[in-house]
Amino acid sequence: MRAEPKGVRSNLLQELFWTRTGLLLLTLVVVSGTCLAISSPMPPSGLRAFLTTAGTSVLISAVVGFWQTLITSTAARRSLVEPVVEESRKALHELTAEYRALDREFFPSHVFEPTAKPDPAFNQVMMQDLERTRLYAFRGFAGRYAACRLLLSQSECELRAVLADPRDEDAISGRARYLLRHEGADGDYDTIVARLREQIHVGLVGLFLARGRGSRIDLTIVSDPPLDRMELFDDSVWLTLYSNTSAGVVRPYPRTLRFTEGSFIYGMERAEFLRISNSKAGLHIVITPGTTRADFLALFEKITGNSLDEDGFRALEGKFHRFRKEFAAFAQLGS
Repeated sequence: MRAEPKGVRSNLLQELFWTRTGLLLLTLVVVSGTCLAISSPMPPSGLRAFLTTAGTSVLISAVVGFWQTLITSTAARRSLVEPVVEESRKALHELTAEYRALDREFFPSHVFEPTAKPDPAFNQVMMQDLERTRLYAFRGFAGRYAACRLLLSQSECELRAVLADPRDEDAISGRARYLLRHEGADGDYDTIVARLREQIHVGLVGLFLARGRGSRIDLTIVSDPPLDRMELFDDSVWLTLYSNTSAGVVRPYPRTLRFTEGSFIYGMERAEFLRISNSKAGLHIVITPGTTRADFLALFEKITGNSLDEDGFRALEGKFHRFRKEFAAFAQLGS
């Protein structure tokens, strides 16, 4: 957007000839030229002298008026027009800066629409954020994707995750209802719930396998996790809107919004995550690179209420690696 007002003429000749003053000067030049043209072929006489004198005087008046108008227009422009243009430009820059600040404060930097398969563009941008972060905060359901991203990342970071409690029906029901809407009339609620519990088990094993990719993994198991998935990095926050079912056809991978650090959403989600992860109501588990398999089996039973032997662990480990390979292939993240 230009700061110059449309009605302002920037050329000095336009200032002269697009005004009534310019028309008057043109009239004087025409009258002077006419008098001199008429007097030139005439024999010496009083009339010729009068026309020559009149033409010369009018021409001199036109020349003087031209330079006077030129100087006056330049001075008027410098004293009146240019300050107004400069103030307009300054106001426009301030307004543009304010709009940009509002964009950063309330509007997402990226919007990814719902898809049936993992979106490569979505995952590549998120992996770039993960490579630059020191703290990866995940609030979701099973943690499978967080474990995959840690294993696929080339950097190290600390992970803090809030996951659903597999022992609590209410913690699973929200995601089960979302998937049931996707599957339609052929979907079975009990089958979906059983599948979701297995996903939590697979996600826990995946997080144990990814324990060497950072200094520690802090898990908070809650019975009432928010339905929307949140992934927070040092310079961005990602919201996957499982609660948004009114935008059209329900997809396995819902609409996702990315907000930058410094935005209102970033600050609000960070504060909410810290509130949930530090709550005394949740079950807090720490997994470090020094956590042994025996330690993890004890933690697994504490989280899920089910004991896990070596055969069960290997079965879940195989399921996680199959999921990781499928996810990496769909998202084009390598393996």
